[in-house]
Amino acid sequence: MEQVRIDKWLWAARFYKTRSLATDAVVGGHVQLNGARVKAAKEVRAGDELEVRIGTQRWLLVVKDVSERRGPATVARTLYEETEESAAAREAQAAARRLSRPLGADLGERPTKQARRRLEALRKAQRRRPS
Repeated sequence: MEQVRIDKWLWAARFYKTRSLATDAVVGGHVQLNGARVKAAKEVRAGDELEVRIGTQRWLLVVKDVSERRGPATVARTLYEETEESAAAREAQAAARRLSRPLGADLGERPTKQARRRLEALRKAQRRRPS
């Protein structure tokens, strides 16, 4: 087997859980082959370069082998080689995510029942007050 459909390869290399998700990603433009947007039926060969975007992560890969079958993760990892710059960028992004504060962290703790009632009373009083 010298070449295989790109959606099958992405599924076999375990970038997507299902082949239909891989097809949707290719059709949606999240996967580029040798710098060009392709269709799901495009054939992938060893030596091709892929750019795969999954969420906020971006993978730059070189295809080392092709497979139509989905196997264990250890075998799937042998199908491609990630470029050094891609791995470094993903690590930096992961470190930035770990260091960033979660959404809503600046709001403080959750109000108690008594504090919530006081806030509601204050809002109610401001609605009644004529401006």
